[in-house]
This record gives sequence, C-alpha cells and structure tokens, in this order.
Amino acid sequence: MIFNELNDENFFLFAIKNYENPQAVTKEDFDRDLNHFKYIKRLLKRYRNTGELKTHLLINHFIVLYNIFGDATTPMLFYKIERDLWSLTKTFVVFMNRLPDYPRCHIHDIPIDEDCKRQLEGMNDG
Repeated sequence: MIFNELNDENFFLFAIKNYENPQAVTKEDFDRDLNHFKYIKRLLKRYRNTGELKTHLLINHFIVLYNIFGDATTPMLFYKIERDLWSLTKTFVVFMNRLPDYPRCHIHDIPIDEDCKRQLEGMNDG
C-alpha cells in the first residue's frame, strides 16, 4: 500500500507499518500508544482555550510518539490534529527538530506560534 496522503482508510495501516515498540505485545498496547495523539490534541486545545501551556507534559507525549513511530509521527500528528492547532503542533515539531526535509511538504507553509515558541525556549530558564 502506498501512503501518499493519510486518510481514515489508511491511517491505521500506516501506524502499524511504522510501529516500533518492543514492549508492546497486544492490540491494547498499540491502542494505548495511539492515545498519545489524543493527549497532545487535548493539551493543545486547553492551551488555545485557556492560555495554559503544559510544555513538559506535551514534550513527553511527543517524545513517546517519536520513539515508537519514528519519522512517521510528524505526518500522523498533522492528520490526527485539527487544522486550527497546526501552528502549535508545528512549533513543537520544529522545537524537537523533527520538521521533514522534503520541499513539497505542506508543513513548511504553516506559521510557528510565537508565544508557544517563547514558552518552549524558556523551559530551562526557570
């Protein structure tokens, strides 16, 4: 199967194909790992609605996803997270140095959220 663009029909297969978690042995383990996308989305929505950005918790969820899905995490994030949260998502992806290099990628056109960037850069200042 070729994955030119993620959609409802191929997301699950794409996730399985890129899944690398040696400790996972059941479908429940896989589902639990996929929940990190949901947690990130929930935390980004909270930030958008309240201004409270839980940078350390979000970074932890991003790290878990990149550890188990590798580079496939970035397109999976932009598929699973709503467009109005893409600027925040991209800010974390760039902060973690995970922005894809391929030039025709739509992610390059998404602006960075400057407030989120400042908070990420200031994580170690306190």
